Amino acid sequence: MESILIVDDDVNLCKALSEELREVGYDTQYLTSGEGVLDYVKSNRVDLLLLDLKMPGKNGFDLLHDFEFEHIDLRVIVLTAYADVKSAIDSAKLGATDFISKPYDFDELLITIRRTVQREA
Repeated sequence: MESILIVDDDVNLCKALSEELREVGYDTQYLTSGEGVLDYVKSNRVDLLLLDLKMPGKNGFDLLHDFEFEHIDLRVIVLTAYADVKSAIDSAKLGATDFISKPYDFDELLITIRRTVQREA
């Protein structure tokens, strides 16, 4: 069972998405800020990270930089309400696997998650 970490400052989104993903067989956890994410991925198995870009404090770009600096190879799907071409390109340059805008369609997100997990397996 793949482990998915959701990082988003919207606690309601985290809870709903976590529940939806558990219903289809994923092991999920979530954090509602960027603080502590680096320590979490260093000490826990994370097969995929669903990451919001715009969060107070440490944002998604900060985390992508941290992963790159720490040489942490992690599959990341950016899930953001602030979708634009520059953000998509910048996040891809920092190692994000895919980029999905909110509000998301769960079926499309699920296809992207499955494709990402299979591609990297």
